[in-house]
Amino acid sequence: MDFHHNPSIDPDRVPAHIAIIMDGNGRWAKKRFLPRIAGHREGVKAVDRIVSHARRLGVKALTLYSFSLENWSRPQGEVAALMEILAEFLERELTRILAEGIRFNAIGHIEDLPKFAQEWVHRAMEETVTRDGMVLTLALSYSSQREIADAAQALAREVLAGKISPDDIDEDDISRNLYTSNLPALDLMIRTSGELRLSNYLLWQAAYAELYFTDLYWPDFSEQELDRAILAYQTRVRKFGLTEDQISSRQV
Repeated sequence: MDFHHNPSIDPDRVPAHIAIIMDGNGRWAKKRFLPRIAGHREGVKAVDRIVSHARRLGVKALTLYSFSLENWSRPQGEVAALMEILAEFLERELTRILAEGIRFNAIGHIEDLPKFAQEWVHRAMEETVTRDGMVLTLALSYSSQREIADAAQALAREVLAGKISPDDIDEDDISRNLYTSNLPALDLMIRTSGELRLSNYLLWQAAYAELYFTDLYWPDFSEQELDRAILAYQTRVRKFGLTEDQISSRQV
């Protein structure tokens, strides 16, 4: 066997789409008396592990909260270093991503990134566009509230163009105008570092997602912890507003 495998995981019930709020890099570093940027670099190693493991488990889409719109308010030196780490990651990982059949995707206001980082993001998307394996999405300069506002603006333009009536706008119309319209519905949202909030991440998409929180800082997040999150997901009954009896009768 060439990789860690948990036989308790039901391969037929692996969540199709997992999103992760990768939190705790700075605190991981502080605990070790290291600069914050050392924590971010260690966090990239966790990304490597989890991307490969999720792909092997059969996850169809993995969406990672890499840099929020609010993160631009962090110290300028840290922001600059994070942009360099992003470009280094894409330059280094592109060959592996191609070899593993992963399609790279990015959501958010990519135009906010420095030009060198934008170039690597676009290159990774272009070079992997024909891959049909897992979709790895990085949320960059991302805000869920901004995403919903962007969707509202797009629908307003459709109304002005006479394509739709305001009275006909429904949830599907909003969903098709979100950045994630080409991804499966979100099944599982994971947050590391013990924080218990969504921090403006995939708020619309998380409406019926299962939530999993762990006290581990992101650099310590392992393949085994991803397994634990998936096992927790597989023990839950996803009711989508129905009763457990209704769910049971559907499964008979």
